[in-house]
Amino acid sequence: MESLSKVQLFFLTFCTTLILTTIHAQTLQTYLVQLHPHGITSPMFTSKIKWHLSFLQQTISSDDDPDSRLLYSYRSAMDGFAARLTESELKYLKKLPDVISIRPDRQVQIQTTYSYKFLGLNPARESDWYQSGFGRGTIIGVLDTGVWPESPSFNDHGMPPIPKKWKGICQSGQAFNSSNCNRKLIGARYFTKGHLAVSPSKIPEYLSPRDSSGHGTHTSSTAGGTPVPRASVLGYAAGVARGMAPSAHIAVYKVCWFNGCYNSDIMAAMDMAIRDGVDILSLSLGGFPVPLFDDSIAIGSFRAMEHGISVICAAGNNGPTAMSVANEAPWINTVGASTLDRKFPAIVHMGNGKILYGESMYPVNKLRSIGKELELVYLNDGDTESQFCLRGSLPRDKVKGKMVVCDRGVNGRAEKGQVVKDAGAAAMILANTEINLEEDSVDVHFLPATLVGFDESVTLKAYINSTKRPLARIEFGGTVIGKSRAPEVAIFSSRGPSFTNPSILKPDVIAPGVNIIAAWPQNLGPTGLPEDTRRVNFSVMSGTSMSCPHVSGIAALIHSAHPRWTPAAIKSAIMTTAEVTDHTGRPILDEDKPATAFALGAGHVNPKRALNPGLIYDIRPNDYINHLCSIGYKGSEIFSITHRNVSCHEIMKMNRGFSLNYPSMSVMFKHGMRRKMFRRKVTNVGSPNSIYSVEVMEPEGVKVIVKPKRLVFKQMNQSLSYKVWFISRKEVKKGADIMTFAEGSLTWIHSQNGSCRVRSPISVTWKSK
Repeated sequence: MESLSKVQLFFLTFCTTLILTTIHAQTLQTYLVQLHPHGITSPMFTSKIKWHLSFLQQTISSDDDPDSRLLYSYRSAMDGFAARLTESELKYLKKLPDVISIRPDRQVQIQTTYSYKFLGLNPARESDWYQSGFGRGTIIGVLDTGVWPESPSFNDHGMPPIPKKWKGICQSGQAFNSSNCNRKLIGARYFTKGHLAVSPSKIPEYLSPRDSSGHGTHTSSTAGGTPVPRASVLGYAAGVARGMAPSAHIAVYKVCWFNGCYNSDIMAAMDMAIRDGVDILSLSLGGFPVPLFDDSIAIGSFRAMEHGISVICAAGNNGPTAMSVANEAPWINTVGASTLDRKFPAIVHMGNGKILYGESMYPVNKLRSIGKELELVYLNDGDTESQFCLRGSLPRDKVKGKMVVCDRGVNGRAEKGQVVKDAGAAAMILANTEINLEEDSVDVHFLPATLVGFDESVTLKAYINSTKRPLARIEFGGTVIGKSRAPEVAIFSSRGPSFTNPSILKPDVIAPGVNIIAAWPQNLGPTGLPEDTRRVNFSVMSGTSMSCPHVSGIAALIHSAHPRWTPAAIKSAIMTTAEVTDHTGRPILDEDKPATAFALGAGHVNPKRALNPGLIYDIRPNDYINHLCSIGYKGSEIFSITHRNVSCHEIMKMNRGFSLNYPSMSVMFKHGMRRKMFRRKVTNVGSPNSIYSVEVMEPEGVKVIVKPKRLVFKQMNQSLSYKVWFISRKEVKKGADIMTFAEGSLTWIHSQNGSCRVRSPISVTWKSK
């Protein structure tokens, strides 16, 4: 009986403890507390952990030991800690100095800069990413709005030493000094003279490499950001944030300011970057297409290419307009934008029972959060300012407590939300216009809000007009992966054909550029608006600005794996291994139709394949000069670009029938022309004793002949040539001022390894003049 009493006593004690623990657990929740990296209270403590514990000592009102509440002390991923707190303690902690933000801990299974996973990169030991050294030893120079060096994405823990060839500096300035650089962020400079010449008044931002807008921090971390665990945007897309080349070094050149980027500053930065010793130059910059001799980026990048530096540029955001692609120089890798299969659903339930699909990253307390039903209002009775929700345009008496519909355009998407909130409204629906179609760039809104496509906006407005009191509520679905076709071409991505040089197919490739999550300055809210007092380490942006650093990072991986390859070889590897099908195996879409080469270029980047392309198309600097002569550039124009005095007459006499050894083929038939011949040369960078056979998909209306049809390589680095004849089956009518197009492809397939496919897209244009 005595032993039984002991057993009973044990279970009684155990159950009592379990009940008390459960009750206590219900009152405590885990929070991540982010502190200012240069906190005013930090110097009072001898270690980070003592500093972190001090916040809990001030906050905890019970008899609990602060050590028992502290879960983690963060020193690299972010400045701060994770702790278990009651709701009243949370409210008190928020008021303490140096506390930037407090976010509840959430359980999720997905990744933040998910694009690296979408592109097939993973950190497993046997992976291509691991074998390429994660970009180790490569220096990526980023020309942008600067950098926020305290971001955990620029932490240098585990980074290799700074390469001995590096000659750059960490330039001091306002709120920035040499100690802000490390083995990850190895250099930082800023350029203002061109800007100040146009705007001599005081610059209303940091006069230093420090980023004031977030754009440069975002692009730099996308290219080469350090892995950061537990990253998210206010709970959305939580996981590990990683750049494309997480072991590469980053050098930042701040050339963009509050009112734009000036060519004089851009050129000065490129000039300095070449001398500093960068391997990759990433420029998420550019406007509309201009002739190469008038294009500072084209000129500066030619010099960079001569020094063995790969230059990657954004294609521009002027799509879907044809001939809108910028940065057209053949020595630049021009990158368009694509989508991911990651969505942030925020569904509109209308009062008539119909549902509209929308997307948003408005932070909610729980997934599948459903807002209350509100009256809809769309102010379009002749007042376009109210229609677009411009500042001061919404009458409070008409919108207070309601859900306002705002047309997209004129002002920023997130700014519309601030306008709606200031007017006393309770929620917002952003409605795409015909210009934006179904493009779905999301925002971390101030108030419950969602973005709907053009088709949905037509349905929404028809419902509003059909009833006296239209109603709606928004259901937020969190983060969803793998439920949609991807990649697709982003609607805003600029399209070819090239306006100034149609003999080269542009863009070269597309890469993820829609709703990309990357590092963010810790003094800005996730919207970047001054009214946004929320603080995050990561935020979301869309544009070819985001696509560009993806390819910059991939170029760094290839450079690290193949340090002797030229920029043209690296570009060829990226282009000839690109994909033209989505993850379902069907053609990549542009809206609801298969994408053309003028939207896709060679296709969607595939870094795993690009690291081992099999064959490459190499180009020497002199070949570009021959190309400029062949397309009609004058000697003086070529000198502006290349700083070389040349006689095109002599060059063309020595190089009859010249065609640039480009990885894609752009054929133009003018009146009276029925036949064209291209020469190409490929170099074997795969295994010796390799045999490749050609596969041609002929463009409609064109016969294609390739000689030889087989390439037999005996050894590594051996080069073999082939010729391609394009014979038009139709004649261009004289005086018909129209252009018609067709496209196909030419692919060299490894006879022993069918998965090694070296594909060149073919675009054909018939033009009367």
